[in-house]
Amino acid sequence: MDNLLLILFLTAAASFFSTLILYLRSSSPSSSRSRRRSFTSQSHSHGLGQLPLGTLGWPIVGESLEFISCALTDRPESFMDKRRCMYGKVFKSHIFGTPTIVSTDAEVSKFVLQSDAKAFVPFYPKSLTELMGKSSILLINGGLQRRIHGLIGSFFKSADLKAQITRDMEKYIHKSMENWMQDQPIYIQDESKNIAFQVLVKALINLDPGEQMEILKKQFQEFISGLMSLPINIPGSQLYRSLQAKKKMARLIQEIIQSKRDGGMSNINVPKDVIDVLMMNNASDQPLTDDLIADNMIDMMIPGEDSVPVLMTLAVKYLSDYPAALQQLTV
Repeated sequence: MDNLLLILFLTAAASFFSTLILYLRSSSPSSSRSRRRSFTSQSHSHGLGQLPLGTLGWPIVGESLEFISCALTDRPESFMDKRRCMYGKVFKSHIFGTPTIVSTDAEVSKFVLQSDAKAFVPFYPKSLTELMGKSSILLINGGLQRRIHGLIGSFFKSADLKAQITRDMEKYIHKSMENWMQDQPIYIQDESKNIAFQVLVKALINLDPGEQMEILKKQFQEFISGLMSLPINIPGSQLYRSLQAKKKMARLIQEIIQSKRDGGMSNINVPKDVIDVLMMNNASDQPLTDDLIADNMIDMMIPGEDSVPVLMTLAVKYLSDYPAALQQLTV
């Protein structure tokens, strides 16, 4: 099981390089020129500031509607494939209200992700930044970001958590299989998504399957829908509904935090979840607020929605196709 988990996580890291979306921000002429220069490897021969081929689409909305509509089909890659054939592996577009450079070239994406913070600065579309919030680990920087990243990273590498995740996965898989019926199709990706979400939530906030888990899952589905939405925050819009769902999730998590505090954190020697880790290492000179902890717990549930379930589904498929590989992992 440990080997299989390692393979899944390595595959996830490798697949992350396949498509990279860079959002262009208007700034001073000099910084704009330097940023644009870094987008083209042939800047000297083609002139400074030259952007890749492509189109910005309609005014204001750009190509967002087509991007979203493709993402909701059984071929979400069709948006990228169409433009890659027309303009090449790196092209410009306009998505979610922001001029955008899209890279489907693995080498270009790897160069961007491995470069220092001076060449490329993380930037996200408005809908995503509103949903993540200012305290998200994706948006904060400096010492606070390093501190949270270090604490969570160390916990996820711990032997105790690996053992817990292995036990939880086996338990939830057996429980899921008990509901399978003869002569009925089993949708592996849906099953994987349900299992991955439960395992991840258990590791983050130590919540077991039950009524609260179902409420959290329902609100999370509404929340996640807003990550690919137009940046329009008015009643009835997807972004508005997603923000309301996040507020409900945050209240539930803050209740868990308060119950832990009332129970006495001093009695905890070994952290059971990420909340324990952050509360046990909450230095007085730079305290982590309940809002910050709750927001980041929600953000860290996102990988359990698509990336991990898809990789688990592919692992089941290809290991089924190649029994010899399955045997190597199970011996």
